[in-house]
Amino acid sequence: MTESKSANKGLNFPEKLLSPIKNFLESELVKLKRQKKNLKEADPFSDAGRTTENSIEEDLDEQIGHFDSEVKVKFVNRQIVQLRKALTRMKIGKYGVCEKCGEMIDTDRLAISPEATTCVECSKEDEK
Repeated sequence: MTESKSANKGLNFPEKLLSPIKNFLESELVKLKRQKKNLKEADPFSDAGRTTENSIEEDLDEQIGHFDSEVKVKFVNRQIVQLRKALTRMKIGKYGVCEKCGEMIDTDRLAISPEATTCVECSKEDEK
């Protein structure tokens, strides 16, 4: 383990800084859950009055609508997971520390994406 990694393990953000971030993340989580519910309800396949005797055009519209809903729900699910991870890392005292390399996440990155759990370098590696 490098010196910087061991030095970062004991570094915690003060509670007065974490509290507003935690509140923001929790409110975003509530919004995303609501958005997920609305997306699922908007899925044409969830319509109770849906008929199986559609024209080809109507079937195509339903298929496209269903695919669109599924893609959006998956995206929202990934955001929900990221928010939950950040909140969990707050609880265990590891907020602001990269979950991959153990280095501190740049405060500019956290200001832009408070839900970030990895540093820029590790995020770039994940994208490769």
